[in-house]
Amino acid sequence: MKKFTLITSVALFLFTAIANAHGPVRQKAEEQITINAPAEKVWALIKDFGDMSWSPSIAGTKAEGGNTKGATRVLTLKEGGTIKEELKKYDETKMSYAYKITEMSTAKTITHAGAEENVPVLPVDNYSASIDIEAKGDTSVVSWTAGYYRAYTNNNPPAEMNETTANEAVTAILKEGLANLKALAEK
Repeated sequence: MKKFTLITSVALFLFTAIANAHGPVRQKAEEQITINAPAEKVWALIKDFGDMSWSPSIAGTKAEGGNTKGATRVLTLKEGGTIKEELKKYDETKMSYAYKITEMSTAKTITHAGAEENVPVLPVDNYSASIDIEAKGDTSVVSWTAGYYRAYTNNNPPAEMNETTANEAVTAILKEGLANLKALAEK
């Protein structure tokens, strides 16, 4: 009986240790909107990787490389800060492109667990996204999908860098961007 209790205790300890050692889980945000405009008209608004003027959270964009894989853009956010992104895939025929964040500026510095932590302007890590347009007769369906980790990659994240904050920030950007794209395309 003592041997069974000892084995059970060790197994529970190992399970707890493994469960607590698990770091952040990859998150996914996906937004979709139907726009009452032909896909070609919607694509014309977003097809230039170096032009994010259709997104209300962006104050300006500086880009290099056009719409070729490896092109970069630096987004200046209306609320301050910058995000540098790299084009990973571009398909004019399918009206689709994919990109990833390569650098971000710091929004603020906080103290967490006795250490100074830089909170990025978008509280995510390893962020990649794609935007796709599907023609549906005289209308279009635009899908914007992002995959990412929370900004704090160690255990016990501060509120500023946890999954909830990351998910809320990304979802807000996607929703706001698509709503504005709809308004522009339906003029």
